[in-house]
Amino acid sequence: MKEEREKIAILGCGWLGLPLAKSLLSKGYEVKGSTTSESKLVILKNAGISPFQIQLEEHQIIGNMEDFLKKIDVLVIDIPPGLRREPSTSNEMTFVNKVKTLIPLIEKSEIQKVIFVSSTSVYGDSFPIVEITEETTPNPDTESGKQLVIAETLLQSNPNFKTTVIRFGGLLGEDRHPVKFLAGRTNVENPDAPVNMIERKDCIGVIEKALDFARDDNWEWNQTFNAVTPQHPTRKAYYHKKADILNLPLPTFAENSESKGKIISSEKVETILGYSFQKEI
Repeated sequence: MKEEREKIAILGCGWLGLPLAKSLLSKGYEVKGSTTSESKLVILKNAGISPFQIQLEEHQIIGNMEDFLKKIDVLVIDIPPGLRREPSTSNEMTFVNKVKTLIPLIEKSEIQKVIFVSSTSVYGDSFPIVEITEETTPNPDTESGKQLVIAETLLQSNPNFKTTVIRFGGLLGEDRHPVKFLAGRTNVENPDAPVNMIERKDCIGVIEKALDFARDDNWEWNQTFNAVTPQHPTRKAYYHKKADILNLPLPTFAENSESKGKIISSEKVETILGYSFQKEI
């Protein structure tokens, strides 16, 4: 248990946010959590999380955001963009507008530190395949990646609080694995592209490591971290192995075209945060 119960607010208690909240509670934090679903409030409450029903929209926030942000040491923003993969033809900044709506409320609160859960989709795939670090300039090729880059910049450039950005790779869990969507498919592209994935347990571990530094005023909080398990088998080798383990039909890959992709380095997470990945992909 911590000597002082630090107070964390998690905006978005979904697939990652809810297990994160439970883990933080077990480590002695006080946790507020938000959900868009009224039926989920009782789940949060029963877990020991102070529950809030909050709906973040483009030009308004529905719910008691003022109380949600009150007397909080660190705000964790974990709201997925929820955008289609194709670049937008109408240039609708849906997710960006939600973040723009949120920022003035953070400014009015006493919050000094924010963790923004982002994605390695801010880096586009390339040929030839190269290693990506936090120094690499983002070059997203999806709509969600483009809006995440803008949202990151809006938060990190705001002088009223400091934001640490954590860019996770493909998210894995016992109830979530992309091989289930690829099983039996044909002509799957980029067989030789390396995979960049991370288990939910490690996502939680990385966030908790970052929170360990929140109390250190001498530590530079406004940083960006890539978080991907440091194994990068090819898509073909990885998905064939996982399909075999799960007794699913093997996907077949398009072998007649060169693969494009990227290798995400998590060296900064390991060296600066001192985090050791717990689970192989």
